[in-house]
Amino acid sequence: MFKKFTVTDKLLFTSAFLSLIFSEFLWFRGEKEAALFIGLWVPSILGFGIYLKILNLTK
Repeated sequence: MFKKFTVTDKLLFTSAFLSLIFSEFLWFRGEKEAALFIGLWVPSILGFGIYLKILNLTK
């Protein structure tokens, strides 16, 4: 499955995963507002990755 991923896909997936982990870290440290802010990055990053995939399919 991961063999079909490009370098861009791997970078976007890694950044989304790291922002999720960092958000959870902040949440359990008690910084709930910062955790929610960073947690909202995850769907945005993944959505941007999907957008890039769609752009590449139309070429």
